[in-house]
Amino acid sequence: MVLKIVQIGEQVLRKPARALAWEEIQTAEIQRLIADMRDTMQDAPGVGLAAPQIGQSLQIAVIEDLEKYHKELTPQQLTERGRRPVPFHVLINPRIVSKSHPNQCFLEGCLSFSGFGALVERSQSVVVEFLNEYAQEKRVEAEGWYARILQHEIDHLQGRLYIDRMDARTLTTLENYKRYWKDATPEEMKSRLGGS
Repeated sequence: MVLKIVQIGEQVLRKPARALAWEEIQTAEIQRLIADMRDTMQDAPGVGLAAPQIGQSLQIAVIEDLEKYHKELTPQQLTERGRRPVPFHVLINPRIVSKSHPNQCFLEGCLSFSGFGALVERSQSVVVEFLNEYAQEKRVEAEGWYARILQHEIDHLQGRLYIDRMDARTLTTLENYKRYWKDATPEEMKSRLGGS
């Protein structure tokens, strides 16, 4: 079932979400919620969705970056972003156990701040530990765009939005981004806006 995605200003987006107990994860209620989150993310469409975005203050996120979402990017842009398809998976109680430096800066958007985007600096690679939908312990080493998605969704579970990390001068509607900035690198965008 497709659920309503709450928008910026809703209190649930600004408070840390509750961790789930092992026994709770396999209940019919949580399994149904995960299925609904998948439907909602795919309907939006988006590459990630955290439970607070559908009004549930729980540490659950779903991620899936389909190849069809890459069509508007050039091969060079895909390489620069380190963007490759990521199969659907569920993260419960995730935590970042290590991050790399240097960071990379790219435009991010959010289903809970619909129609906008801004440049956000994130670690290029991360290691994340979490439970899957079967309450099994998992660990993933991610880089490029996948690492960015993980950091974005884990931020949601901690009550943070990308606007807390963005370069405020680069905030734009997605329509204007496509019109003026689509082929510009993040460095060019910053330079033309008078940033460093």
